Amino acid sequence: MLDLLRGAGPAGLGRAELATRTGLTPQAVSKITARLGADGLIAEAGRAASTGGKPRTLLRLVPQARHAAGVHVDRDELRAVRVDLAGRVVGECRGPLDFGAGPEAVVEAVVRAVARVADPVGLPLLGVGVVAPGPLDHRAGTMGRVTGFPSWKGFPLRGVLQGRLGLPVLLDKDTNAGAAAAAGAWLRATWPDADADADADADGDAWLVAGAAGGVPDAYGYAGGGPRTCVYLHVGTGLGAGLWLGGGVYRGARSAAGEFGHQVLLMDGPPCRCGARGCVEVLCLGAVARGDLPEAARILGEAAANLVALLDVDRVLLGGRVVEAAPDVFVAGVGAVLAARALDPARPVVALAGAGVAEGAAELALGPVFGRAE
Repeated sequence: MLDLLRGAGPAGLGRAELATRTGLTPQAVSKITARLGADGLIAEAGRAASTGGKPRTLLRLVPQARHAAGVHVDRDELRAVRVDLAGRVVGECRGPLDFGAGPEAVVEAVVRAVARVADPVGLPLLGVGVVAPGPLDHRAGTMGRVTGFPSWKGFPLRGVLQGRLGLPVLLDKDTNAGAAAAAGAWLRATWPDADADADADADGDAWLVAGAAGGVPDAYGYAGGGPRTCVYLHVGTGLGAGLWLGGGVYRGARSAAGEFGHQVLLMDGPPCRCGARGCVEVLCLGAVARGDLPEAARILGEAAANLVALLDVDRVLLGGRVVEAAPDVFVAGVGAVLAARALDPARPVVALAGAGVAEGAAELALGPVFGRAE
């Protein structure tokens, strides 16, 4: 029911419509909405136009009633956000990070970041989504052998952070969070910008703390229920994919889905840090290092075309700092390859993701509130 009200935006829905959509009886809907109202999660949104009888009372979600945090642990940077129930960012911090310094140092950085974005006078956070480079075991909450950082293998990051923060923690791959953020952008577009105030960082340690508006335009043409199938391609310090299939993140049987960067494009090509040769990651990032962004986009497009042919997705969404530095080059380059290799005239749309990985981490943390078991 909360998920339906979130999707309806500030206009809200009537109890009769909630009963129809959920299959519950009107009496059950009345009891549930009364409880949600008492908890401050929903409120009246006015009355619908009369169709001959008494005008219906509309109900809406109260986004500011609860918050969650999302943390993106990258190889050289950490970014944290606090979002409301509509997924709008109301607080943010960012700073450098040395992932190679080891688990203990990274745990301390995450704890400090969550403290920075938390509301000191508001309600406690519902939970924290933490995302990091893969591979990792989403279900067990443990890190895998991250390419280039073998010391992380087996570290129980979720459990350690839950103990330090005293909050529910969800651990996932950064690319899965990117997929969730991209797919959730249409929802945030239904809500006006959240009120957020800029704060100064009291520590002076190169952290930027600021309020941020969370209203993200729906650039993908999603209507009503959001996207059903899309792939999010992340190009940053590494290269990976997040898969949004059938209305949710697809992780695979061993949480290993989306290791997109290590498909081999060039037999006997340059060595990759994963141990193989000619992987799309080493080819694409090598072109970036040479300053040849059109070639990097072409390589990414060739790998994306393989994925599109395999999964038949509706949309290919691009994100990560490399893409963000030259968005037009990557959207055009990937789109050109997909057009050239398309077997069907109805090829997928190529677009920017429209939301960051930290936002996706927070979106995953909100999942249980809206009936999505992540």
